[in-house]
Amino acid sequence: MADDLSFGDFTMTERARIAGLVARMGKRGLAGEGVDIRDLQRKVERIEDQARRRKHGK
Repeated sequence: MADDLSFGDFTMTERARIAGLVARMGKRGLAGEGVDIRDLQRKVERIEDQARRRKHGK
């Protein structure tokens, strides 16, 4: 399934939360390759799912 979300589909709060999570992922990435970032990726995915549900009215 193609990702049908665009930047405009997110609220300002969601954008800020995603930006903060991406920054945290980058910081963890600097610590080395063995560092797990899946928990942060799941948080971003939940935000994306919320925006997708809002966009499609489900």
